[in-house]
Amino acid sequence: MGSRTATALLVIATAFSIGVLIPKLGDVRLPGIQRGYEPEQPIAFSHRLHGGELAVPCLYCHFGAEPSRHAGIPPANVCMNCHRFVTAPVGAIRAEDEAAAEEKRAPRRVVSSELRKLYDALGLDGELKPATGAHARPIAWVKVHNLPDFVYFDHRPHVAAGVVCQTCHGPVETMERQRQVADLTMGWCVNCHRQVNREGVNGRPVNAAIDCSTCHF
Repeated sequence: MGSRTATALLVIATAFSIGVLIPKLGDVRLPGIQRGYEPEQPIAFSHRLHGGELAVPCLYCHFGAEPSRHAGIPPANVCMNCHRFVTAPVGAIRAEDEAAAEEKRAPRRVVSSELRKLYDALGLDGELKPATGAHARPIAWVKVHNLPDFVYFDHRPHVAAGVVCQTCHGPVETMERQRQVADLTMGWCVNCHRQVNREGVNGRPVNAAIDCSTCHF
């Protein structure tokens, strides 16, 4: 290959890098870093409504975070603590009550399409009783926050120390659909531990480990 040909190829490759590859670098993510990951869920559960407007505490639904390593996904029975009574948005229920009053009849049960998915998963009929021939099945929620298998993370000491859920999960109470905010890399976790060792958590001193064996053993 002549020197002129080699030079021309080098110029083309350089131009390609500048014009095509470099602008794309902002879109590059290291393996396993899923910031902004916001998968569609089988039921359109709104954290903004439940955690924001209604101020339902995180640990009411994710009760596993306090006594166990994993926060876990709430079982459907936890949802039914409220949704055996609340079957649709307030506006839809009020509209049915008004229509029933005008028509001089008893109000009919209003069930939203999303809550119908919950009731179907539990094998319930229109009266929220076990449907004949129906079987309960788990809801296939999509996990949002994932760590590699070689990383050990335990919710218990974080909850016990008073670390708020938003520290790792972002402003969940503002999210219509749950998404990953932090990159959850080792550096992100270690820097957080260093910061709380200097500043404490909610005014209380802590001793957050920064040695490798804490998360890798």
